[in-house]
This record gives sequence, C-alpha cells and structure tokens, in this order.
Amino acid sequence: MELINATAFVTGANRGLGREIATQLLGRGAKVYAGVRDPAALDLPGAVPVQLDVTDAASVQRAAEVANDATLVVNNAGIYTRERFLDGDTDLIHREMEVNYFGPLAVIRSFTPVIEANGGGAFLNILSVVSWFHPVDFGPYAAAKAASWALSNATREELAPRGIAVSAVHVGFLDTEMVAHLEGIPKLSPGDVARTALDGLAKGENEILVDDFTRSIKASLS
Repeated sequence: MELINATAFVTGANRGLGREIATQLLGRGAKVYAGVRDPAALDLPGAVPVQLDVTDAASVQRAAEVANDATLVVNNAGIYTRERFLDGDTDLIHREMEVNYFGPLAVIRSFTPVIEANGGGAFLNILSVVSWFHPVDFGPYAAAKAASWALSNATREELAPRGIAVSAVHVGFLDTEMVAHLEGIPKLSPGDVARTALDGLAKGENEILVDDFTRSIKASLS
C-alpha cells in the first residue's frame, strides 16, 4: 500500500506503539487522524485528534463520519489487565475482550464503507505473539489476541473483493507502560516496531512478524 498519499486513522494514538505509528505515518507523508479518548490531551503535532472509545459503537461510528476520507485504519487500541482466568475479576476479563477484540471488530465494520468509498485501502491490526502463545499471566489478553487473529484472517478474505487488504502485526514484548512491571525480559523499541509494521504494510504482507521470538513461536505451530 502506498503510504505517501494515504489518509490514516489510528486508534489508541496517544501513547506507546500507537503514537509511534501515527508519528511515522506523518513522517511518510500521510494524513493522520488520531483516535483518542480525550482529544484535548493529545500532543501530536500534525495529527487531527478525534474522540474515540472503541467499546462504544456510537463513538466509533462518529469517528468514521469525521474521518470520512480514510484509506488506512490502524487497530492499535488495547489494554492488558493482568487478570487470570480462574481468580481474576470477571468484569476486567470482559473488558479486555471488549477493547482488544470487539473494539477492532466495531472499527472494521464502521470504517469498511469509508475505505471502500475512497477507492480501497487497508486495515492494519496490531496483535501479539500471544495470539499463539498463552502464558497463564496473559490468559484473557491472549484469548482476545487469538480471537483478533481469527478476525484478521476471516475479514481479509471477506474484504478482498472490496479492494481492502488486512494486515496483522505480531510482536513480542514492547518497551511501553503496558508491560513496565515485567523485569528481566527483552523488550522491543516501539519506534522499531512501528517502522517494521509500516514497511510490511507497504509491501502488502498479510502477517508481519516483527521479532525473532515471534517468528520462532509461529514456526513452532503444528
């Protein structure tokens, strides 16, 4: 996909990987809408702030109406609650699925007519190595990312006739607030991950495997 003249909508663009992706898209010549909960708090020069709560269908639809020239949507918004399945807070486990799976689904449903009307484009879904690897401390998060992998694969086939590609980024642990509590493990630079993700998108890759750990886990699937 050509990024120079793209118009992108990035969810969760206020920090971490989302902010890096939005910043690098701007640097590559794209117009960028930054989907955030609090537009007034966004400090991202060049981006157009748009209020967005991916768990609120009306909010997602309003965002699609504002960003009605979008040709690329990056599904980045996500949460990790650190809950476990058996003794975790049920409401938080539901919340993790709502943000990390049903959120991207709502965004795809609302933005598909927009992208199609603008001549086609792409969705870039930010997933994880835990789409395939399910450690106990990441159980609910992994379940949501596994579901989003299925979402990416199925919608890729469903959207192809409309001229819309779907790329999924799978990556290990990032050096962001989400896993700041994890010590003694290698963490990837959000800037490097954003660069690899956008390079893969530009090449038309369906799955973008960012790091050696992720590639080894994918290769081990039977």
